[in-house]
Amino acid sequence: MTCWPRWPLTQTPAAMRATQSCLRQCSPSWTSALQLACGYVALTSLLRLVQSDHSAVQRHRPTVVECLQEPDTSLSRRALELSLALVNSSNVRAMTQELQGFLQSCPTDLRADCASGILLAAERYAPTKRWHIDTILRVLTTAGAHVRDDAVANLTQLIGGAQELHAYSVRRLYCALAEDISQQPLVQVAAWCIGEYGDLLLEGSCEEIEPLQVEEEEVLALLERVLQSHMSLPATRGYALTALMKLSTRLRGDNNRIRQVVSIYGSCLDVELQQRAVEYDTLFRKYDHMRAAILEKMPLVERGGPQVDEEAKESKEEARLLEAAPVPTEPQASKLLDLLDLLDGPSEDAQHPRPLDPSPGGALVHLLDLPCAPPPAAPIPNLKVFEREGLQLSLSFVRPPETPALLLITVTATNTSGGDVTHFICQAAVPKSFQLQLQAPSGDTVPAQGGLPMTQLLRILNPNKAPLRLKLRLTYTHFGQSVQEIFEVNNLPVETWQ
Repeated sequence: MTCWPRWPLTQTPAAMRATQSCLRQCSPSWTSALQLACGYVALTSLLRLVQSDHSAVQRHRPTVVECLQEPDTSLSRRALELSLALVNSSNVRAMTQELQGFLQSCPTDLRADCASGILLAAERYAPTKRWHIDTILRVLTTAGAHVRDDAVANLTQLIGGAQELHAYSVRRLYCALAEDISQQPLVQVAAWCIGEYGDLLLEGSCEEIEPLQVEEEEVLALLERVLQSHMSLPATRGYALTALMKLSTRLRGDNNRIRQVVSIYGSCLDVELQQRAVEYDTLFRKYDHMRAAILEKMPLVERGGPQVDEEAKESKEEARLLEAAPVPTEPQASKLLDLLDLLDGPSEDAQHPRPLDPSPGGALVHLLDLPCAPPPAAPIPNLKVFEREGLQLSLSFVRPPETPALLLITVTATNTSGGDVTHFICQAAVPKSFQLQLQAPSGDTVPAQGGLPMTQLLRILNPNKAPLRLKLRLTYTHFGQSVQEIFEVNNLPVETWQ
């Protein structure tokens, strides 16, 4: 049992002073139960004190860390909570090392709390990105089954944002995966990293770790081992299959082995994995010329960047202004008009229109007093973007005057052939500086012989007024044949973005 010191609790409430008196009377003659109770009360009191007097409790950190090894679960849990509360930027390396040692031998019911606490502390106080990555890897290696659900996404984003550590990370993860494939979060991160940066793994040169010579066949065999393992979850197999597919553009050897594995999982019992394998196999067979562009490295944005902070600041300022604004008493239609007026920034008279006289003559007088509305903008011409075997696709454009940055595109599909176009799906993509929202289509069938056209609305936000480029993918069935068309629309009218 830990020998409790006399902690300086002179500035604590009466209950904590009573605890201090209890600790002073501790002696070896006390029973074990009383010692445990006294220790639990002391840790609880210190946990409350740490919020108000952090430095006073910090001096007794070695004793608190020693209590992690107590066999009593309630006492070690309280010591864990206090140890995590004592972590700061000056002691994060030492405390994390102590907590990782405790994680290896702690009871099962404490592993989730300990792993989550280490990850949170590392995310908050990490001195370097490499130390942060190493810390998460140790936690995943030790207690991967007990980490939070977002640990995989956080680590992949952290690695993706540290370009100088891509080679180091992929080598560390490859070695960890070769040793153990039972920790599913670790396997998922390793498979993602190998798929993204497999070319760096094969180069075999990294200044930060010992030279590692890896052959292409070894990498493929390791991912196949993950796919075939009974311990792999369906999500883990999805990561491994995608990694194999991405390696088909990063390895210099023949891709026949990868194509065989992909084709095998096209008949997998797991529906999601089967669909992924079928799509990858189709990419090999029909769109092999586009495979390298589709499977290029993922562009990841570093978390907590200045743009995110600025957007959060602006949203808080807008919320504060909205809270400070007076509550209007006009009807619902008037509220909508006021909202549109705020967006356009009109004059004060326009924001608060005078009430109309109920008499017809008065209404006419007020109508004549209203300012003249500006002439409507010229309509944007429609654009035909696709035509094949009677199926035509045209785009019509509208820019709401109250929101100049918003462009509404109506996609209209017509069919003049003799057979219906069924299972029609239209998908769109825009550059990263735009925001795209696809509304639900009016249906999935374009009737033959000029029947009722199918329409779908696209909402595109272009705050920078940049030239618009639109990529479309059409998937449909016509005359019993499945058709897929991918094309880019670069000749949009200038009125759509200027």
